[in-house]
Amino acid sequence: MALEGTSQCLTTSDFTHMQKDLEEQELQAPGGVGSPQLYSQLLALYLLHNKMCQAKFLWKRIPQSVKSSTPELTLIWTAGQKMWLRDYTGSYEALKKEFSPEVKPINEITPEAYRRRAFHLVSQAYSSINGDELATFLGMSTTDAVQAARTEGWEADAQTRFITPKKPVGVQVDPEFKSDQQLSVLTDYVSFLES
Repeated sequence: MALEGTSQCLTTSDFTHMQKDLEEQELQAPGGVGSPQLYSQLLALYLLHNKMCQAKFLWKRIPQSVKSSTPELTLIWTAGQKMWLRDYTGSYEALKKEFSPEVKPINEITPEAYRRRAFHLVSQAYSSINGDELATFLGMSTTDAVQAARTEGWEADAQTRFITPKKPVGVQVDPEFKSDQQLSVLTDYVSFLES
């Protein structure tokens, strides 16, 4: 699936259908082995959609011969490992690498999706946060992080450099929220608090 030049207005939800198609293609691949392009795109999509367990299991089932002949897979998985370990600085840095035209549109929006998830987690987990810490979570300069916080309606004290997140209003729990999703969300909150 080529996506060259299409990333300008694509969002994470635009790639959901593509992910399902690639998963199907992997299942139907001759001999059970997909192409390097399929694996690269699918691994990048799992990172985009924050499906870290799926990414980890995909990495484990990719044949070693495909991994060694496709350096891009290693670059993508390096970003995945950083994301798994919640190494925010390392994650953003790993996502800045140059990727093939087939993977580039996915990886162009992954940092922003990752940033939105971090922003949401900070709003849930912190009553106040230092501007430098927020900048680390968001992968941007302190000045830009403070500006982003203000844009979201958060309060920022210029003297103390502390930011008070605005708690989301009317957060509704999805009745179909599965226990593994609940565990994932809880893990994200605890990891944020421990960082």
